[in-house]
Amino acid sequence: MSAPPAAAIPPADEQARPQTAVSAGIRPRAILIGLLLATAICALTPFNNVYRQATPLGGSHFPLAPFFILFWLTLLVAAAGRLAGRRVWLSGRELLVVWILMVLASGIAYTGLARTFLINLTAPYHFANVENRWETVLQPLLPEALFPQDREAVATLYNGLVGGRQMGWLTVVRQIPWHAWALPLATWGGFILLCYLVMLCLVNILSRQALANERMNFPLLRVPQLMEDALDEGRLGSFLTDRFLLTGMLLPVALHLLNGLHFYLPAVPQLPTLILAGPYFPKTGLFSGFYKLKIYIYPAFIGFAFLTSRQISFSFWLFFILGGLLGGLLGVLGYNIPAAALGVTFGPTLSHPEEMQMLGAYGVFFVFLMWLARFHLLDTLREALWLKKAVPAETEWFSTRLAFWGVVIGGGGIVAWCHAFGIPLAASLLFIGAAFMVLLVASRIICQGGIAYFTLTAAPIDGLLAFFGPGFLGHVGLLVATVVQKALFVDLRESLMPSLLHASKISAALKNRRLVGGGIVITLLAGITVSLVAMLALCYKFGVRELQFDWATQTTLSVYDNVFALIESPIGSSHWVMIFALLGAALMLMLVVCYHRFYWWPIHPLGYLTAYSSAMRILWFSFLVGWLCNTLCMRYGGVVLYKRLRLFFVGLILGDFLMGGIWALVGLFAGASYLVLPD
Repeated sequence: MSAPPAAAIPPADEQARPQTAVSAGIRPRAILIGLLLATAICALTPFNNVYRQATPLGGSHFPLAPFFILFWLTLLVAAAGRLAGRRVWLSGRELLVVWILMVLASGIAYTGLARTFLINLTAPYHFANVENRWETVLQPLLPEALFPQDREAVATLYNGLVGGRQMGWLTVVRQIPWHAWALPLATWGGFILLCYLVMLCLVNILSRQALANERMNFPLLRVPQLMEDALDEGRLGSFLTDRFLLTGMLLPVALHLLNGLHFYLPAVPQLPTLILAGPYFPKTGLFSGFYKLKIYIYPAFIGFAFLTSRQISFSFWLFFILGGLLGGLLGVLGYNIPAAALGVTFGPTLSHPEEMQMLGAYGVFFVFLMWLARFHLLDTLREALWLKKAVPAETEWFSTRLAFWGVVIGGGGIVAWCHAFGIPLAASLLFIGAAFMVLLVASRIICQGGIAYFTLTAAPIDGLLAFFGPGFLGHVGLLVATVVQKALFVDLRESLMPSLLHASKISAALKNRRLVGGGIVITLLAGITVSLVAMLALCYKFGVRELQFDWATQTTLSVYDNVFALIESPIGSSHWVMIFALLGAALMLMLVVCYHRFYWWPIHPLGYLTAYSSAMRILWFSFLVGWLCNTLCMRYGGVVLYKRLRLFFVGLILGDFLMGGIWALVGLFAGASYLVLPD
């Protein structure tokens, strides 16, 4: 007997809610307000995050600034409506659209694009020296259209304009050497727009499968939806004053009030939110994988874990523990595999050969997702080829036919772009296919698993190098592919595609979904433009060397160092990489078969995909606590207790993010910031 996927079983409160078709529309004012606020976040983010070193305004797939603004906008709209005797300005559904437009743009302004983009294009020139030999080995391989050729413009980016600190922002923008940046920005801008087009079209195609066929749960949307539903139903006051919610809010408010005061006034005591558990484990033996174990206490992420499916939250922390045990078990069995067996890799957190399991696991899970959607994809193909009449769906911004050809034409344009700049045609197809495959799987992990903070283990190029060897891409192709990967496909803390899937869920029940789709396109265009101009202005005003770009610089330099190493000594990885990749594929195949065929199977395959992610090193304890609370609640209180107790965990999320926003405002003016959420 085939069991329905756990994703198809919504939470108890959603099962009790009658399913309506298209329930409401939105007015253009919501799009305009969302666009203006999103643009403002993009303009402020580089200054706040890099110069002030304050609490990041984004930083995750449930970013701080958009939710903080949403909360106060909701209170303002409710208060205005109460004073006027009617609802004015915006409805709850319109506020959700405003919020998701801010979410989409907030990632572009930092880790999603702008954080490493400028350093990515200038590092091979600025950091070249006699020792690293980049000038003779790497620079001749750089396509001129992709990198700024004016060395003075590059030097000024790192040193700042003469007198730049005393200039106004508009003066700095005018003083930027645009002649040096015009061609690279235009060339990369075309590539970025093509990638965003393909992401938008893919989500438009696959949203019907995720929302209508699988009825996937979206834990990260539950709090905004509950809040705006309360606003539309005229019960926002009773929602925010619920005793369970207030109790939940009180805990993080008290915690971060005390610890925030300690940050600025050390005489004030603090409550630790980080426990070093590593000293309790030996450095050798079965438990050696835990000798660096840390326990982070984040109330908001405990709340998200409670709202996530128990099967998924259980699997997250379970596979994290099993992943740590595997390293110790290999040591006990005498398999002391050195990290050098990996060869040269480009994964953000890849450090041990056993972590290469993720190469096979990602591939098999992607095939599983496509198999689940096989009937929907076949219907899409028939509609696109005019073999079947197109049927409008409640989850799409534009027609499936248009989305299909958008993927084909946009994907072809991306491959042609890569091939034009030195990547062999076959390698371009495989590289872009692998990159979007990883994005699709990561989007499912983030949206279905409720992981607001997520990082990859292995990168798409790691798979190509493992299966085809270092010569597959060629020297120029390897260099260009790694720069492309660094720009959009490896730092997924604020990737666009998961937020697009969230946007699809929010707009699914709206009458005028095309208006939302148009607003998304305009917001993305504005976000790219404003983010890059703001980052350029910041760098030319102060100079990169005076700003906090340590992470961006170190990760970018490691990419070029790895490319140099492969060009100079093209030695591939050892057979252990292939063994673990095949092991990962076999384990994932077993997991998806059991998950799909046996209704009693307690483990979700998504958990395996996060076993070695650095995000799970931070969030594993939150998922353990959230799963335990959810399990006890449903076991001893059922749906009735769940509906009451969930507001306590909603309060944890509200309290954490409200305190994060308040301390972010304080840090903006204090010169240093107390961090509530992971940096």
